[in-house]
Amino acid sequence: MSGPDKPKVIGEEWSDERVKSFLAIEPYDTAKNPDFNALLKAYQAMRAGDFERFIGFFVEAGRDLNAVNENGETILDIISEHRRSVDYARALEQAGAKRTAAAGN
Repeated sequence: MSGPDKPKVIGEEWSDERVKSFLAIEPYDTAKNPDFNALLKAYQAMRAGDFERFIGFFVEAGRDLNAVNENGETILDIISEHRRSVDYARALEQAGAKRTAAAGN
């Protein structure tokens, strides 16, 4: 099976189907924002190029790039704190994602 439950394999090519499967990820905790959760899970599992493709599908599906977690942070706020995630942050910014004022923007 192809999807988020498949183990991460370094160097493996991801099909559009597999990348899109992350759109269906739902948080276990129903109080969590499903859009933020899907973005976080995709970021954690995907290489930058696949994540950029995911962002395109995410936006196309009408999802919210600026969804926040329980601390009021967007995924861009979180990713911007990671020094090796410049390509991920760039993909989000190019798609229109914003940082929150609380994150020091």
